[in-house]
Amino acid sequence: MRTIEQYLPDHPFFAGMDARALAIVAGCATNVSFAPGEYLFRTGQPADQFFVVRRGRVALQVHSPTAGTMVVDTADAGDVVGWSWLVPPYTWLFDARAVEHTGAVSFDGRCLRGKCEEDPQLGYELMKLVTQVMFSRLTAARVRLLDLYGTAGATSPLLSPLLTEAKATWARPTSPEATTEGADDAAPG
Repeated sequence: MRTIEQYLPDHPFFAGMDARALAIVAGCATNVSFAPGEYLFRTGQPADQFFVVRRGRVALQVHSPTAGTMVVDTADAGDVVGWSWLVPPYTWLFDARAVEHTGAVSFDGRCLRGKCEEDPQLGYELMKLVTQVMFSRLTAARVRLLDLYGTAGATSPLLSPLLTEAKATWARPTSPEATTEGADDAAPG
């Protein structure tokens, strides 16, 4: 298995970060593993880390008193799990549970927040990356809601791009134009 320092530059989430920034981020990271059924984090707990899944699968879940536990998304190898470490009050809004043996890189959120305070450029770069994860998760949730509550036979200029975008749990734009193109049309709210 490659070291964290070797793994990060090749991961799409970190693509474009310079060597100095990658070294800072890697300094806040450790390799972790989870057995099937083990929780990475639980709703309401302090959000002090995020994860990049190296192998395995993680279910993102919510619990409803009436419906029980519902899987709202899954993360597979290469996917990023968790953004609450960057958004006050730094508490988890979901459960994350390993579905199978899962290996991941765990990033210490407190460490990274401190580094971001010291280096605003690093903070801005991480905020842009995490915002992409947030957008992807919200898009996937929107598509699931549309699927659950009636889109049979419906066509919409907004729905087709959302379905395409939601096929990946996280996709980074490949060009500056892709970052802004359609963002106003596709943004919820």
